[in-house]
Amino acid sequence: MCIDYLELDKLTIRNRYPLPRIDDLFDQLKGATYFLKIDLRSGYHQLRVQEGVVPKTAFRTRYGHYEFLVMPFGLTNAPAVFMDLMNRENHEQHLKLILELLAKEKLYAKFSKCEFWLREVQFLGHVINEKGIHVDPSKFESIKQWEVPRTSSEIRQFLGLAGYYRRLIENFSNIAQPLTMLTQKDKKFDWEEKQEKALQLLKQKLCDAPILTLPDGTDNFVVYFDASHQGLGCVLMQKDKVIAYAS
Repeated sequence: MCIDYLELDKLTIRNRYPLPRIDDLFDQLKGATYFLKIDLRSGYHQLRVQEGVVPKTAFRTRYGHYEFLVMPFGLTNAPAVFMDLMNRENHEQHLKLILELLAKEKLYAKFSKCEFWLREVQFLGHVINEKGIHVDPSKFESIKQWEVPRTSSEIRQFLGLAGYYRRLIENFSNIAQPLTMLTQKDKKFDWEEKQEKALQLLKQKLCDAPILTLPDGTDNFVVYFDASHQGLGCVLMQKDKVIAYAS
C-alpha cells in the first residue's frame, strides 16, 4: 500500500543523502569474485518511525483512521533513509558486517531469496562475475522485439533503455544521434532509413555488448578519446581490457 503524501512531502526538509549511481556501484566491484544477494522482507516496514512523527503519517480509509508506526512507501525521504542505513563499508568481512547490521537494527531477511557465495549475480539489469559486467541476457528478447517508435515519447523510452547500458556500447551517442534528433520539440517526426538503421544497430549492439572488465587496483589505467565539434568519444582501459565506454 502506498499513500499519497504529496502535501506532507512539500513541507518536508529533504534528506540530501546521495543515492548511489550505478556506475559508482560497478566501480566498487573491482577484484570481486564472490557475490551475495540478501532480500529484506518488506524493507521499509522494518524501520520504525520516530514517535513524534507518527501522527504525520495518518491516513483515512472506509475502515477508519490509521497511522504508520513504521516507514511507509511514498514519503520523499524514505529511499534516502533506507539507503543510508544499508550503505556500510574480501567477502566474508562484508557478509559479517551486513549480518551484524541486520541483527543490530532488528531487520529480517527473507531467507528463501538470499543467496551466498555466488560466482555470478544479476544486478540492476546486468550480470556480474569475475570476468566483468555484461547485459543481462534475460533482457535480449524485449530488446529484439522492441517495435519501431511512432512518437518522440516512444523514442525517449527506447533511448532510456539503451542509454542505461551506454557504458557498454562504443560510440553510443554517434549511433543514437538520428534518434535523438526526433526528440527535439521543433523537429518534425519523420521516420526515415537513417533512424531505422540507428534503431537496429543499437538493438544489435545491446545484444552483442562486450563484457566490461572490472577495475583491478588503481594503476595502469589509460583513456583513449577522439573529439570534434559534433561530440566526443572515449574508452577507459586497463591492461588492454575495456573498463567502460563514454560518448
